[in-house]
Amino acid sequence: MSSNSEQLLRNYQQVLERISDIANKSGNKAAPRLLAVSKTKPAHMIEALYAEGQRDFGENYLQDALDKITQLSNLDALRWHFIGQIQSNKTSTIAQYFTWAHSVDRLKIARRLSAQRPDGLPPLNICLQIDLDNEPQKGGISPKDLTPIAIEVAKLPNIQLRGLMCIPKPRNSFAEQKICFAEVAGLLENLKQAGLTLDTLSMGMSKDLDAAVAAGSTMLRIGSDIFGARN
Repeated sequence: MSSNSEQLLRNYQQVLERISDIANKSGNKAAPRLLAVSKTKPAHMIEALYAEGQRDFGENYLQDALDKITQLSNLDALRWHFIGQIQSNKTSTIAQYFTWAHSVDRLKIARRLSAQRPDGLPPLNICLQIDLDNEPQKGGISPKDLTPIAIEVAKLPNIQLRGLMCIPKPRNSFAEQKICFAEVAGLLENLKQAGLTLDTLSMGMSKDLDAAVAAGSTMLRIGSDIFGARN
């Protein structure tokens, strides 16, 4: 095994231990699921983590992801998550090749994913992206507009609305980060009270995962702490 491969596996185990430790200290019944963000990283790194039991991988760039999905098609039970911005011209490919889409920010996109999900595949798992900081370049649904959109998305066939996702601006402290994530957790609770069956909070990355876990994240999107700096 090369030194780079050894470092990758050390990083991976350290992240798992960190998540478990934070979850225990936060009193969570279960540690959040780890989504290994493999964007720009080669297929052999994904294969190495697969051998360690990792099954969920996140990709931002569609063509790069498709290349890896093809190369690794022999690996059973891989779950590919699309976490980048979704334009209309991407929906057909995402609907065909991915298990999750985390960054759905318009009803139009949800409808296209629903219509384009191939027969014979299970429903595509959907998270609605929340715009906490009024950042149009990132995409996202304003909290004030969320409930009616979520109700309509939940009615669509071939997709399953699972929860919410956010990419907040950097905050200066753990306390500020936790307030931000707690707002998203509160939005999820509001949707549950409105009658929707939801179970996912996709929030927290390498620099703010402690606060995300403390606020109730169920899925952490971790890239650089596992794979190293982005190419």
